[in-house]
Amino acid sequence: MVFSPITMADERYDDPRIYFAAERTYLSWIRTSLALMGFGFVVARFGLFLRELAATQGTAFIRASQYSPWVGVLMIAGGVTLLGAATWRHFYVIRELKRGTDSFRNPSVLAIVLAALLGAAGVALAIHVLLIE
Repeated sequence: MVFSPITMADERYDDPRIYFAAERTYLSWIRTSLALMGFGFVVARFGLFLRELAATQGTAFIRASQYSPWVGVLMIAGGVTLLGAATWRHFYVIRELKRGTDSFRNPSVLAIVLAALLGAAGVALAIHVLLIE
């Protein structure tokens, strides 16, 4: 039996495993954005933690970085933005799967941008740690 490309495409995109894989990917983006928001909250409140620690130990105030609230807020905003972008991407992929097109197979710009931003943040954080005594 010979299958035409249209029939094969229809059978391929009707496979529920493809939709389940798209949903697993979407859920992993949700976990990533929640982790980013949670870590941003921890970073933003780190100065408060240091003040409480100094008060309970009866020592002088431990100087916290003045940038931690701003970095934390930026991380929370980044997590919210990532969640919105992941939701948009998920709807786009599902729509393209239903159409039977392969245009969603291009590299994920969202993942590449996130990796670049996190890499730059990691380098900036390493430089900051090296420069602060």
